[in-house]
Amino acid sequence: MRTKCPRGVPMESISEKIKEKRNRLNMTQKELSDALGMGKNGDRTLRRWELGESQPSPMELKLILKYPENPRYSNPPLENSQFTTIDLFAGIGGIRLGFQKYGGHTLFSSEWDKFSQKTYRANFGEMPHGDITKIDEKDETIPKHDILLAGFPCQPFSQAGLKKGFEDTRGTLFYHIARILAEKRPKAFLLENVKQLRGHNRGKTLEIIKNVLFELDYCVHIDVLRAADFGVPQNRERIFIVGFDNRQGGAFAPFEFPAPLKTPTRVGDILEDLDEVKREKYTISDRLYEGHLRRKEMHRKKGNGFGFSLFNEESEYTNTISARYYKDGSEILIEQKDRNPRKLTPRECARLQGFPDDFIIPVSDSQAYRQFGNSVAVPVIEAVAGKMLEAMEACNMLARSKESVLI
Repeated sequence: MRTKCPRGVPMESISEKIKEKRNRLNMTQKELSDALGMGKNGDRTLRRWELGESQPSPMELKLILKYPENPRYSNPPLENSQFTTIDLFAGIGGIRLGFQKYGGHTLFSSEWDKFSQKTYRANFGEMPHGDITKIDEKDETIPKHDILLAGFPCQPFSQAGLKKGFEDTRGTLFYHIARILAEKRPKAFLLENVKQLRGHNRGKTLEIIKNVLFELDYCVHIDVLRAADFGVPQNRERIFIVGFDNRQGGAFAPFEFPAPLKTPTRVGDILEDLDEVKREKYTISDRLYEGHLRRKEMHRKKGNGFGFSLFNEESEYTNTISARYYKDGSEILIEQKDRNPRKLTPRECARLQGFPDDFIIPVSDSQAYRQFGNSVAVPVIEAVAGKMLEAMEACNMLARSKESVLI
């Protein structure tokens, strides 16, 4: 005799539906259970449901079956686009989101990390190409485009100081941006990096980057912008390098970086209303909390302020979230009444970076923490993108024939 679920559906049918749904999503049991907020042992529960050893409640089943399968941020039709971009070192697409808001169509993307590729595909409907260092800039795989976007890692240049210009960058990831700029000649670019790039290697790294961009005949603008100045409660500072092609009128682009909005921010605005299961999942253990307290006291005795940081709903903003957040959450812990502090949830991390709530998180919590920690504050990108497009329109740099849009 078949075991029946509360609504009369055979358990075998339910287990098949759950497994088929997960396979269509291309998610592991751990990834799906984390995405659904199922608690510490959610993957085990999901495994039992798939094996027919137990069954979800009607509400749990509905939550699984309604999990979105279609990308929310697919490209706008090319014929309706305002401009085209390529997305290098794309991560999960934070920079792309900021430009897509204004009608940008992404022709090419590149990201080597398989988990980031998964998140990118779930939200944009396309799988990024892999390692950009393996793709020839002359290859038609990288098409002509209007704006190059890249959030690239900070690296030293081994030949720094020899003043070889472009050749100084060979062997670094920036070199691969430069070779594509040289070959494809986009009208403009936006590069994003950590604030420390400014003083990296006593300023030589940034100086070489600027010299290479000048050598390629681009007009260059550089500034450091803070996420908290653009409406998200995070004290995240990043350097932005914007360039316009002098050969296409870039010298006349009246670009200025966006002024801080000075909108009041509050950490409570990004926090979820957690049920008890989720609250328990993200509350740090006694052992971890004791370790945090011990290390903080040790640093206090040494006369420095290192150690974990606590925030609450009324805090103006948090520290910068980093890719290491998955380890112990020490840079941002949320106070709780009558219990240990908790880590941010992945959705809260997404909000802290200004990602919309319908942005799909199809990976485990650990991977999600890495991804949002490595990403960008989307509202800052939107503000810079708006200013770039204003400047390009002012000097007619975005004017293109209908034929070029349809290529």
